[in-house]
Amino acid sequence: MTVSREALGRTSSLVLTPAVVAHRGASGHRPEHTLDAYRTAIRMGVDDIELDLVATRDGVLVARHDLELSATTDVADRPDLAHLRRTLVVDGVAQEGWFVQDLTLAELKTLATRERMPGTRPANTAYDGAEGVPSLTEVLAMVGAESVRRGRPVGLLLELKHAAHHDAIGLPLDVPLLRVLARHGLDHAWARVGLMSFEPGILRRLAGRTRLPMIQLLDLGDELTPEALDAIDEYADGIGPHASLVLPRDRTGAVGEPSSLVRDAHRLGLTVHVWTVRAENRFLPSNLRHGDAPDALGDMAGHVRALLGAGVDAVITDHPEAALAVLREP
Repeated sequence: MTVSREALGRTSSLVLTPAVVAHRGASGHRPEHTLDAYRTAIRMGVDDIELDLVATRDGVLVARHDLELSATTDVADRPDLAHLRRTLVVDGVAQEGWFVQDLTLAELKTLATRERMPGTRPANTAYDGAEGVPSLTEVLAMVGAESVRRGRPVGLLLELKHAAHHDAIGLPLDVPLLRVLARHGLDHAWARVGLMSFEPGILRRLAGRTRLPMIQLLDLGDELTPEALDAIDEYADGIGPHASLVLPRDRTGAVGEPSSLVRDAHRLGLTVHVWTVRAENRFLPSNLRHGDAPDALGDMAGHVRALLGAGVDAVITDHPEAALAVLREP
């Protein structure tokens, strides 16, 4: 079943053309947070790439979604780093493994990246070991070079991960972030850079120090009352909700009518960047799946159409080529 814009009722976006944002790069096609994943997304024609940022022991920002490294690198195969394996409590959750904050940049650079979901995306494993973990500086240089090469600016959405945790261990993320952005001439209101976090504390702090736009990320279970959105509007320029907050799923996992979230946000002038749209059945609403195989590709285009029909301003996706194809439809 395909959900059409007409069936859902069209809500206008705040922007002329909604943006397609590559989630951790084109991570449906390459291991996430590698320069190859970012370049692949840029070749596809994305408007922006999304990065998650964490800090090394020596305070350098690198692109990783998790502090723990074994899911996306070969650190577990490195006997010389075995002594760094430990249990760490991050945001109240105990995790065991190897953590970015325990390695210097030089040590991190000896690791090779690998596919996070090899069972779901086996083709991506062909690129395992081809690259290391990129620093923010390296990504900014690459995006700048690709923008020049292709004659169009490519934007960046930078998500600050585990900000309070980094504060507590003496590695605040905002200090190196603003330093690196200033060094690249990107810390100004017209730069194509947005700053995102699930934690309002660091966004409030940054809002007082930079004119870059702030995007408050929202997960399932977050408060979405008018009062909550008013509070976000005090420091942020947009919200980044989970897709199911815009298109709620019923008890069977199917989507239908959109919620009022986009309209409520737009009334305050808040943009809406929705995450994360993926093509595999296991991630799609039940009425947009093709067959029963969880890793088969479903009707992601239908999901994108429904989100655009709800009026979102940007779609953050692992499969940007599919979202771009929808935007090009007549």
